[in-house]
Amino acid sequence: MVGSMYKFVMPEVIFGSGSIAQAGECCERLGARHVLVVTDRGVMDAGWTEPVLKSCRAAGLAAVLFDQVTVNPTDEEAAACASTYKEHGCDAIICVGGGSPIDVGKAAAALVTNGGHIRDYEGVDHILHPLPPLVMIPTTAGSGSEVSQFSVIVDSERQKKMTIVSKSLVPDIAIIDPDVLATKSARLTATTGLDVITHAIESYVSIAATPMTDVQAKNALAIAARHLRPSVASKYNKEAKEQMAIASLQAGLAFSNAILGAAHAMSHTIGGRYPFLHGDINAVLLPHVMEFNLIACPEKFREMAILMGEGVTGLSAIAAGEKAIQYVKKLAVDIGAPLTLSEMGFQADAIAAISEIALTDACMITNPRDISAEEVAAILKRAL
Repeated sequence: MVGSMYKFVMPEVIFGSGSIAQAGECCERLGARHVLVVTDRGVMDAGWTEPVLKSCRAAGLAAVLFDQVTVNPTDEEAAACASTYKEHGCDAIICVGGGSPIDVGKAAAALVTNGGHIRDYEGVDHILHPLPPLVMIPTTAGSGSEVSQFSVIVDSERQKKMTIVSKSLVPDIAIIDPDVLATKSARLTATTGLDVITHAIESYVSIAATPMTDVQAKNALAIAARHLRPSVASKYNKEAKEQMAIASLQAGLAFSNAILGAAHAMSHTIGGRYPFLHGDINAVLLPHVMEFNLIACPEKFREMAILMGEGVTGLSAIAAGEKAIQYVKKLAVDIGAPLTLSEMGFQADAIAAISEIALTDACMITNPRDISAEEVAAILKRAL
């Protein structure tokens, strides 16, 4: 690869137990005086919004709260968030939560300085003006959005999740405190953890992967394979929580720079129509997409099997790759994830439309194997 050139973007990262208390100080050194804290009711009920507000007060900052964020956030939520920011004269945004509050905060930031409708920025690099300071505090080991250049928002009119990709969306600071994971249920730990696995796998086999993203993806996959089961088993397993937080961070860095693939393209599309958890959709689709992609990069699939702890001595790359696929299937069973789309409430009559829309998602561009609407439909039928 002599002469190759790579790009890698990431925010400042503060990692460690109790680091959530750094939120106010982080905003202060970014020049903020009046911050908008974006969160959701679940995070508030778990008690993680108050330490952030307290840290803002301790830093001498005024703070206003926006908590009207849903599981699959919409353009209307992003617009309402931006309106709250402007109404109160805010000059920075802190997001506290999983992928949903973080996506809304990013989208609102884009609207505050760029105007228009959030759909104007769908796709890659359509945000032209700088965003206000962004500080992100994830409360799940899952989305990786706290370090990524992605925001995923539902277009209410088209019933479609829009993937917005821009270097402007990379936050200024990500604060990752493993302690917050102790309040998550086994169910949420499982679904967000499978999102980590999907990020690691799809970014590793992406056609935009580089040596810099590969090291993040591979380490994330190895860590999650070892620690997701114990993290689901006990909310008090501090080592498992810390390791899953690291895995989520590294998978986020990988996919932010290498993008993703067909599983996420389909998951975004399904999530625009159904109120399913994003990680659940990925859990069902991932092994089927892996089966489709195996022939495109069998050596990488062999490496993934090794990272998951599978023995591959004497096996061909294809046979070893099949062990990686079986591992993902078994993992979903072990942690109680959904195994089919139909058990989640997906209707077969939506397949044709979803297959066409999924092809337009930005994540489909970096899938390692070319794919048609007919092949997307076939994958969805197998996932039923």
